[in-house]
Amino acid sequence: MGQSVSSAKFTTRRDCNHSQRFYSKSTVLISPMKTEEAEMIDELSDSISDLPDECLACVFQSLTPADRKRCSLVSRRWLRIEGQSRHRLSLNAQSDLHPLIPSIFSRFDAVTKLALKCDRRSVGIGDEALASISERCRNLTRLKLRACRDLTDAGMLAFAKNCRGLKKLSCGSCTFGAKGMNAVLDNCPALEELSVKRLRGIIDGAAAEPIGPGLAAASLKTICLKELYNGQCFGPLIIGARNLRSLKLFRCSGDWDKLFPLIMDQVTSIIEIHMERIQVSDVGLEAISNSLNLEILHLVKTPECTNAGLGAVAQKCKLLRKLHIDGWKANRIGDHGLITVAKSCSNLQELVLIGVNPTKLSLEMLASNCQNLERLALCGSDTVGDAEICCIALKCIALKKLCIKSCPISDHGMGALASGCPNLVKVKVKKCRGVTPEGADWLRANRGSLSVNLDMGEHLDVTANDGVVQDNGDGIPPVVAGQIGAPGIASSSTARSTSFKLSGLLGGRSFMACTLRRLASSNGSSRS
Repeated sequence: MGQSVSSAKFTTRRDCNHSQRFYSKSTVLISPMKTEEAEMIDELSDSISDLPDECLACVFQSLTPADRKRCSLVSRRWLRIEGQSRHRLSLNAQSDLHPLIPSIFSRFDAVTKLALKCDRRSVGIGDEALASISERCRNLTRLKLRACRDLTDAGMLAFAKNCRGLKKLSCGSCTFGAKGMNAVLDNCPALEELSVKRLRGIIDGAAAEPIGPGLAAASLKTICLKELYNGQCFGPLIIGARNLRSLKLFRCSGDWDKLFPLIMDQVTSIIEIHMERIQVSDVGLEAISNSLNLEILHLVKTPECTNAGLGAVAQKCKLLRKLHIDGWKANRIGDHGLITVAKSCSNLQELVLIGVNPTKLSLEMLASNCQNLERLALCGSDTVGDAEICCIALKCIALKKLCIKSCPISDHGMGALASGCPNLVKVKVKKCRGVTPEGADWLRANRGSLSVNLDMGEHLDVTANDGVVQDNGDGIPPVVAGQIGAPGIASSSTARSTSFKLSGLLGGRSFMACTLRRLASSNGSSRS
């Protein structure tokens, strides 16, 4: 008894001291006294609570999507205001979205810009889901559809009847056809922008149903067609869009030389034409030259266009400001066409030449006559050397940005930029073997305000001579590029593909090292 009592007294004294210390600390932690900082926080929270819904909505609209989601969890009021103030919404348009549509759009009832995107391997929403969305978003002004392959002409018709205020439609990899597109054009008179890519439901050949013009033709300002088997079925729409400002055609099959004369006879307000890998020749360019208000022209990989067609456009379209030419190294456009541009287009501000071989003769003419030239890009040209760069440095007074890629220039040509082009602010040089890092550093040192970006197009761990990945000292033997089915990986592949192959190759190093260690340990254990 006595021992137990004495031990109890000793234990109680120790526990008492410990409990007093713990109590003193805990009382500090849970002290109800408010500091000045806490009072300021309370006052701030009260002031935020007093803000009207309109002010909170303005705050939410200036936040990123992630911050908006976090703020919506603060309170029920913030959740309601965030939903009512959200005008842009992007949804995963899989088939399981259909039952969630009422709850989603009861919260986001002010959406005007909607994107419905579906994975190509998944089953997308159908006509009923799109019709249900249109009934709850009658104020929709922009719609983007991506890979919604289960939508048909009937679904597009139901949508168009409910969303008559639609101003912009962008659809890609969908399967509805000409009837669905005509339904939109007939029921959405305010449509201003139309972008169509890989519309699988359009029938190829003479039996294809024409698209347009419809009620939207009067309001359309931009038409963009990409990768269409029969893009010419949009001909009636383009011809009927009398207020069209921008026409972009990317990889659309068919003979466009027959259609451009009809377009240019009816549409006189076009200021931008973009043609990439379509069947067009000087005949089409002759027709385009009748668009006297043309300001922007892109000729990308159209090998049938020659100096004659470019000269015809330049002589009539004197308001041309931006000219992009990708000659595809066909040598159909060169000095003769560029000299005509220099003589006729004095307002030229941006010139991009890819796969074109201009010489000092045409570049000097462009630099002398186009006094407003601010942006110049020369890529993949075998004739642009130091003499041409020196000419540009001497003549291009207004030049602000210069890009040179895969051209035979050296440090001597770059040195001319140190004293030339007084308004130059940025120079980008890529894959020009004659330009060294020392030359770029010298240019930066002698012209401190100039931003010089040098990309040698080389990668670590790769040598162009033997095409092997060098050993970095981690005990793994070097791997020959030919052994992985990629001979000449450093010289033939692009920078992006090279880095991708190297990442896939080097990604297995940890696995190889682990395997080697296991083999070594197993051998050691067997010997012992």
